[in-house]
Amino acid sequence: MTATSKSRVSAPQIELMKAWSEYLVDSVERSALFWDVMRKRGNIFLENVAKGEPPVLIFGYDVLIDGRTLDRPCNYALMQIRPPEGLAIDPTKRPVVVVDPRAGQGPGVGGFKLDSEIGFALRAGHPVYFVGFYPEPVPGQTLADIGLAESRFLEEVIRRHPGAGNKPFVIGNCQAGWAVAALAAVRPELTGPVALVGAPLSYWAGADSQNPMRYNGGIFGGTWPGNLLADLSGGIIDGAWFVQNFENLNPANALWEKSYDLYSRVDTDEQRFLDFERWWGGYYLMTKEELREISDNLFAGNRLAEGIKLPDGQKIDLKNITSPVVVFASWGDNITPPQQALNWIVDVYGHEDMIVALGHVIVYLLAEDVGHLSIFVGGRVARKEHRELINVMDMLEELPPGLYEMVIEQRPMHDVPQDLDRDTYTVRFETRTVDDIRALNPDRRTEESLFSTVKQVSEINGQLYEWLCGPVARAMSNEVTARLLRLLHPLRARQYLISGLNPSFALLPLVAEQVRQHRHPASEDNDFLQLEHAISKQIVGALNFYRDLRDSCAEQMVKFAYGPTGLGALFPPEPPLEVKTEKSAEEQSKAKLAALRGEFERGGFLEAVVRILIAVIKMRGAIDRRSFLIAQEISEHRSGSGQPAISEADLHSVVAEQALLMQLDPEAAVKALPRLLPSRTDRERAVAIVARIMMLEPAMSDPDSPMAKMVTKFLDLDPKWYVTPSQVVQGGTS
Repeated sequence: MTATSKSRVSAPQIELMKAWSEYLVDSVERSALFWDVMRKRGNIFLENVAKGEPPVLIFGYDVLIDGRTLDRPCNYALMQIRPPEGLAIDPTKRPVVVVDPRAGQGPGVGGFKLDSEIGFALRAGHPVYFVGFYPEPVPGQTLADIGLAESRFLEEVIRRHPGAGNKPFVIGNCQAGWAVAALAAVRPELTGPVALVGAPLSYWAGADSQNPMRYNGGIFGGTWPGNLLADLSGGIIDGAWFVQNFENLNPANALWEKSYDLYSRVDTDEQRFLDFERWWGGYYLMTKEELREISDNLFAGNRLAEGIKLPDGQKIDLKNITSPVVVFASWGDNITPPQQALNWIVDVYGHEDMIVALGHVIVYLLAEDVGHLSIFVGGRVARKEHRELINVMDMLEELPPGLYEMVIEQRPMHDVPQDLDRDTYTVRFETRTVDDIRALNPDRRTEESLFSTVKQVSEINGQLYEWLCGPVARAMSNEVTARLLRLLHPLRARQYLISGLNPSFALLPLVAEQVRQHRHPASEDNDFLQLEHAISKQIVGALNFYRDLRDSCAEQMVKFAYGPTGLGALFPPEPPLEVKTEKSAEEQSKAKLAALRGEFERGGFLEAVVRILIAVIKMRGAIDRRSFLIAQEISEHRSGSGQPAISEADLHSVVAEQALLMQLDPEAAVKALPRLLPSRTDRERAVAIVARIMMLEPAMSDPDSPMAKMVTKFLDLDPKWYVTPSQVVQGGTS
């Protein structure tokens, strides 16, 4: 009996000891594999430095233009992407140009996976070009030099594809987004549709307690610390400092989570980790001139929407962008939140009437939970958003002028894809107003007045630094001290310390190889493994609490220091640009309406069809991707049947004019339709074409449908009248 009792008591203990033994062996083995992966990361860093830190592209490429050889040299380069074997490229298709960000890391983020911006553009058969850069800048290079180089690159792309008939689709990632926007404003004739991906253009915007990075300038009293770092490094700023700033945003990930995720899944995540670190750990340099222009004009100055003056006297006016603009942002991005990506629309245009009056098309696309880096490197994002952006690039130029939100949704399981659109996702463009953009700002932009004061303080502190401290810092610096500072940066130093250069890691590769061959992983239900996961979550929670407390203190400090009871009393905020722009937009809209009063009754069949089409889009509030495909089908049939073709330029002109009329006075525009369509036959045919394009044939037989009511009221047609799709395509009537 005593023996049985002892047996019952000791059995759980034995199981516990077995679990502990299993966990201990697994933990030691994972530790060996973890440090071996970290050693490999350091070795990859050393190899990349020895090779000159080439782009991390997974695709082959050929350098077409080296910016260092231009009249005004810079460290940028134009590369042509070589498609993978077996992938056919059509040189007559619109070329795609991906411009990578220069924000600390090296180039290649837009194409270091098969599922990427570059990858899906190649799969769609488009010629793809890549704008990257070399690690070291040309001494004294400026943003203007880079802009001239990039304009030269686009000229070369256009020259190489004379048969494409379309200007290139330019994708600007992060920092490259505002650079592409500025280039499209200065040289609008060089770009087709422009995609700004995770790109900040309104730098003071954000949400209370959610976007702490914008307070950094206020905490340090302006942009002078960056100038100090550059002066101590011989006029060069180390990109590792930018990467450090990114990591400081999320200390839980930088200090624990990223390493623990590798440690806990080291058997499967080694290659994924090393691929990402190859890019994340490549630190590139920037000149002090570039840093000052970026800091003073953009991050502290927020002058892009207002207009930045170039050295030659030309002004960057974003209203000069004539090609469609797509803005891709995410609510999960705490570096470039949607407000920073979109508020420039409010500041530049003031009202959607102005967008239409200028004939512009602006589309925005919002993801729910995608982080900043995932916008560029996430495979899930590439397979959905980037793939669909590539698919609709040509359709963007066919949209009537206005503001739209691009909505991408998974096609329902019961929805059988139609012949026209077999895509996994459905795409539609929903009409939006500038007030919809304003509504994205929870505090109605009241906080931005703080940053107006920060800007003024930054300018004063910058001058004081240049007068008092700058000469001393520059006198203390030389080439040797500059290189030493870069080598000793914590992010760079850890790469050297945890690498093959460290003799203490000499036996690690042999040990790790033996562990891989004789691995003893613990079972997933191991109690100690579960305890490890729980402790990890507690550590992450504690670090997140520290982050939130730190950010909250910084936010309150900036509000107190620069608010109306602080420095704001000495340096009052400037009037918001939004107020000035909104008033100007209203005045120009009235002037446009007065000038176009006589245009409502001018035109013929084409103008009437376009006007009805825009009226239907306004009624429905959206246009489906399939509508573009149907319109293309009708146009192709029309050309094939010998009917006179309409040039693309003429069609765009008609669409822009009719969209403006419908925007300024929709009721007058619709009432004038009988003048444009005097015969009943033309009216029936016009309505039939629009019904076919907008997939409204079933609604035509419903007297209560908006389409039927409009037809009855303004065109004097029987709403029960119906034309089959085949008759519409052939141009006949019933």
